[in-house]
Amino acid sequence: MLLSDINTHRRTVRFDRARLTLEDIVDIARGAARPALSEDPAFRAAIARGADFLDRLLREDGVVYGVTTGYGDSCTVEVPLALVPELPHHLYTYHGCGLGVHLTAAQARAVMGARLASLSKGYSGVSVELLDQIVRLFDAGLVPVIPSEGSVGASGDLTPLSYLAAVLCGEREVLRDGAVVPAAQALRDAGIAPLRLRPKEGLAIMNGTAVMTGLACLAWDRAAYLTRLVTRITALASFALDGNDHHFDETLFAVKPHAGMQDVAAWLRQDLEYGGQLERNGKRLQDRYSIRCAPHVIGVLADALPFFRTAIENELNSANDNPIIDAEGERVLHGGHFYGGHIAFAMDGMKNAVANLADLLDRQMALLVDARYNAGLPANLSGMQGERAPINHGLKALQISASAWTAEALKLTMPASVFSRSTECHNQDKVSMGTIAARDCLRVLELTEQVAAALLVTVRQGVWLRRRVDPGKALPAPLARMVDLLGQDVAPVTEDRRLDSELRLLLDRIRDQAWSLYA
Repeated sequence: MLLSDINTHRRTVRFDRARLTLEDIVDIARGAARPALSEDPAFRAAIARGADFLDRLLREDGVVYGVTTGYGDSCTVEVPLALVPELPHHLYTYHGCGLGVHLTAAQARAVMGARLASLSKGYSGVSVELLDQIVRLFDAGLVPVIPSEGSVGASGDLTPLSYLAAVLCGEREVLRDGAVVPAAQALRDAGIAPLRLRPKEGLAIMNGTAVMTGLACLAWDRAAYLTRLVTRITALASFALDGNDHHFDETLFAVKPHAGMQDVAAWLRQDLEYGGQLERNGKRLQDRYSIRCAPHVIGVLADALPFFRTAIENELNSANDNPIIDAEGERVLHGGHFYGGHIAFAMDGMKNAVANLADLLDRQMALLVDARYNAGLPANLSGMQGERAPINHGLKALQISASAWTAEALKLTMPASVFSRSTECHNQDKVSMGTIAARDCLRVLELTEQVAAALLVTVRQGVWLRRRVDPGKALPAPLARMVDLLGQDVAPVTEDRRLDSELRLLLDRIRDQAWSLYA
């Protein structure tokens, strides 16, 4: 299928001064939506006014930071007017020092979308041509190769965003159909002329929070799905452990008014088809905390997500470079909107709450595989019976791996935002570390998704064994549907077998959000 045909079948996200959502950036990152710059003449005139105002200041020998001065601590260095056109090129050139793994194509598209959103607010003094050039990259399927490391989160994501600036000008490398190609060749093949940056345009592209914000949009989406998935896993674990569904009673949760926690309890009641009756039937009166308190653990993230959304979307919809160009008031406003403190706080908080989900699942798995606590199921949930049972070990090693992934996730919960460093001759003497916090959060999400994949194997095995041990125990319909779906990917473990390929398949399902979970 031609790229033009693919573009036709995707929804369009229009960039202007209107408010964008997390979902807009996530869909662009995943290729489910394409960005388009508004054709509205009033919008385009508003963008042009900023660039025209800067041009007039230059003609009048006005002093503008980053236009007729050096950058950062070098703001006291005056740049002769003859050299002003070269300054943006030098800015992205000397910031070409990023290292670490490269952002994925989806992450880079999220970054491009976040930067386009900020510049479209009309307070950055850039030309319409610059915005159009970013859209051209999207339309041609070209994604800058962006190293993930090198930003302290103020003065914005300078080093990683320099790779976007360079690609717009036909320098460095892009991803095209999964292959790394020189940007000059890729632009030429796509019929795109390299951009010559106008005064301040290099600064406008780089001096902002687009990397941390784009990554935060993706992190929020994954975290929101995990709240539902971990709830479903908990319901399956409760059934497999022959647990007490009255722990999630509506009246019980009505007396503790955390809305997100109450939602989780309601989902568990739905999954377990709880009818409001306390039926002990010889069971232990109170389940252990990893089951009984699951709504309280998952609910922390569920209740925090609306705050995280507000912080991320406010940043996404901000003009966050410096200086801010007020074309209508004809003022150049020097400030610090490149500081990513709100994203840093959201990402530090999110990774803490997500890691607690990994810990919750790890504790549930420990109960499920231990014959002392799993209400009559085989040790290690081994499905083998008869003479071959002694040589089969079930999920013993999987439990060890899940514990390792959990430990690594918990280790990464140290807040990045408290590790501010003084940089750049003490000009950038208090920085946000927002990009490091966002990268940490994505790693914690990755590890927690791995733990969730392990638990999907475990609860699928546990439910299968519970029904073998207690054939009269009815499986609630919502859980039966989930077990049927899992059964398409994972067979019960009888004879020992490697599980890594099945775990990777389940990870794909998790990251594709393949299962519809609750309304």
